[in-house]
Amino acid sequence: MFQKQRLTHQSRAVITGSGSGIGKALALELARRKGLIVCSDISLQAAEQTAREVRAEGGEAWAVACDVSDLAQVEALAQQAQELLPQPLNLVINNAGIGIGGQKIGDVPIADWAWTININLWGVIHGCHVFTPLLKGQPAAGIINVASTAAFSAAPLMGPYNATKAAALAISETLAAELSETNVQVTALCPTLVKTNIAANGRITGDSGALFNRLMDRFGMSAEQVARITLNGLDRGQLYVMPQLDAKLIWRLKRLLPSGYAVGTGLLNRFVSRTGSVTEEETTRGRLHG
Repeated sequence: MFQKQRLTHQSRAVITGSGSGIGKALALELARRKGLIVCSDISLQAAEQTAREVRAEGGEAWAVACDVSDLAQVEALAQQAQELLPQPLNLVINNAGIGIGGQKIGDVPIADWAWTININLWGVIHGCHVFTPLLKGQPAAGIINVASTAAFSAAPLMGPYNATKAAALAISETLAAELSETNVQVTALCPTLVKTNIAANGRITGDSGALFNRLMDRFGMSAEQVARITLNGLDRGQLYVMPQLDAKLIWRLKRLLPSGYAVGTGLLNRFVSRTGSVTEEETTRGRLHG
């Protein structure tokens, strides 16, 4: 009996936010699986660097600049991908995102809310809206939305991030249901600490950013490992991919003991308010990706 071709092998993919972090790691892992990749990023220079590294790994790649908060640019990305790829697109990874934290709701400037929503939420909406119709006609296709454990952990001082990642997870779950009778597989990636530059590129204020970087360096999973786990999860048909044990524990704890979990996050908030810093426990409950 012949083994079925795995989706992430020899794929024709578009990845947003591929200039660094998880997006770049996903591009390089797809390259090792002999993929053809359109590397998209708001920074064309960063996208071009990733494309060069993809080619060095044995894949084929093209670089395209795209601001995912702009629907017209995402539509242009889809058009360019169709023109660049020698065969029809069969994999889309909505990865572009930013990190934000360190302030309570009411203190976070509305401009920061808008910035976060435009990238983390509208980026996923635009990607799903534009690319889903293109994938439906393929014999096998996939969509990966990069969410976070923040989608369900509700840690304090992360309001905009939590809200946008929760929405990204809900969109993924809805899309999976709507595509259940098609050949399109949907996967939502929900990591905790990942070794990326999200703190440097985001808006994490006060002591939170420095502490987060220390904890990420010490406890974070490599972006390369997250990429492998995610792509393997898509191949296995997993809707939820939680690469780390703490993500799985938080997921189960909140569902088994929702009231107790809410009390716990309230106590965490009181502790953070007293100390003026972020503890390891807060950080691992829904930290950032990118």
